[in-house]
Amino acid sequence: MAKDKSRFSNNINIKNRQARYEYEFIDTYVAGLVLKGTEIKSIREGKVNLNDGYCYFNDEELFIKGMHISPYAQGSFYNHVSTRERKLLLNKKELKKLRTKMNEKGLTIVPVRLFVTARGLAKLEIALAKGKKLHDKRDSIKEKDAKREMSRIKF
Repeated sequence: MAKDKSRFSNNINIKNRQARYEYEFIDTYVAGLVLKGTEIKSIREGKVNLNDGYCYFNDEELFIKGMHISPYAQGSFYNHVSTRERKLLLNKKELKKLRTKMNEKGLTIVPVRLFVTARGLAKLEIALAKGKKLHDKRDSIKEKDAKREMSRIKF
């Protein structure tokens, strides 16, 4: 009997657009999340905010803090705390690489995108990033405006 995967909506793709504006990405990784039952249900409804989230190391483990997952509407007293710290799941090799890079000056780890796989698992795309200066942000805006103008001229 074939497993019915139609119950998983594969169109969950929540992006942190502010991160692309504020940071220059050096390297990206895809990490799993340790979630509670009501959290994955809220994620499938798309009720997530990544804008204030950031990652940090606690001993040898990577955690995300500030990611807001709204409480599940049908959840009872088992509902989760919306801004709790969540553990990220990566290989030891990737964790070691991130830890050494993060010790460099000015680098941080930011959440970029949250998505649900075909198997129904929530994954978080994180990026090792360096903060942009004000003039870099202005250059990003100019490039975006130039691309917009070029697309208008083509059509």
